[in-house]
Amino acid sequence: MTILFLFAVLFALMLIGVPIAVSLGLAGSLTIMIFSQDSVRSLAIKLFETSEHYTLLAIPFFLLAGAFMTTGGVARRLIDFANACVGHIRGGLAIGAVLACMLFAALSGSSPATVAAVGSIAIAGMVRSGYPQAFGAGIVCNAGTLGILIPPSVVMVVYAAATETSVGKLFMAGVVPGILLGGALMAAIYLIAVKKNLPALPRASFREWLSAARKAVWGLLLMVIILGGIYSGMFTPTEAAAVAAVYSAFVALFVYKDLKLRDCPKVLLESGKLSIMLMFIIANAMLFAHVLTTEQIPQAITAWVIEAGLQPWMFLLVVNIVLLVAGAFMEPSAIILILAPILFPIAIQLGIDPIHLGIIMVVNMEIGLITPPVGLNLFVASAVTGMPVTQVIRAVLPWLALMLSFLIVITYVPSISLALPELLGM
Repeated sequence: MTILFLFAVLFALMLIGVPIAVSLGLAGSLTIMIFSQDSVRSLAIKLFETSEHYTLLAIPFFLLAGAFMTTGGVARRLIDFANACVGHIRGGLAIGAVLACMLFAALSGSSPATVAAVGSIAIAGMVRSGYPQAFGAGIVCNAGTLGILIPPSVVMVVYAAATETSVGKLFMAGVVPGILLGGALMAAIYLIAVKKNLPALPRASFREWLSAARKAVWGLLLMVIILGGIYSGMFTPTEAAAVAAVYSAFVALFVYKDLKLRDCPKVLLESGKLSIMLMFIIANAMLFAHVLTTEQIPQAITAWVIEAGLQPWMFLLVVNIVLLVAGAFMEPSAIILILAPILFPIAIQLGIDPIHLGIIMVVNMEIGLITPPVGLNLFVASAVTGMPVTQVIRAVLPWLALMLSFLIVITYVPSISLALPELLGM
């Protein structure tokens, strides 16, 4: 009865247009007030406990670092560097856009930020060179999803907080899948470019390549600082996020000088708004997860799955279907916080590595970001290009088959995700 009431209220509120964060909070609060022995005061206590979760402190810092990098012209220099590396290949501008997305993903931790930063420059460049606008929008929309797979990743931080797993290990587990997906997108673009005879840039001379690399090096160094610092034990992922924010501000203000001191309050305000929105969703989703835990819903579902004799491969198939459906309608962090506490104990019982489960969930969230009606990347790409959302959806759909194939590979070949953390002894 409690389970039915909890989810009935949640879906009813969402169907009438109540924001997802409020729906989660109200569903959890009403369930506690009606069915639980807990005091109403426990609601305030739970919300406060959520806000002081140390791991989640990484989120506003990574968002701030991404804001400085986006505003400070780092994306433009990364795109120039990517084009100097691969622009001479047939379809090189599009391949360069994917490489730029991969590089920017390693700085921002956010998929929509990656689409906005790279798309605003790369798509216009592709159109000027003779590429169809829809082709460019579809590529950047898909490649932008790497923002949450290549570390650092805000979604990985949320998963780590929900399941008490290692953020550093999750970050390392995302490196190989991220490179693999980026490579697959590049290979697909090359095949299409050869077939459609898409243009290529003149080959950059070594001096031009060196100049582009020198200009981009300050942005590229941030990857070394974040991942090198975490792996070496110099600082925790949360401390790495704080260092990244300070470093990004320093580069934007004093190295590239694309940002003036008078612009800082605006950057801080925008990243603060985004942080508050995300943390409000997380706080309410944590409250919802608290109700699931106190009512022992994950334990009941785990027992049912074990009794039903569900094999690991069958469970992972069900997980993917559920996450793909949820991803089309909900924000990634909310999905992680609602479903991770339910799926995590089942995965442990079935012998599935929790880090592998985390990467599977992140890849599903990637697909959710480009799936209508709520795919965030679709709306960001629409705003950047001026194309109607319906046209962006049509541009993205041909690439979904590749993304779904990648999801199957990641799901059933766990060594892709786990090899690097194991090699590093994590």
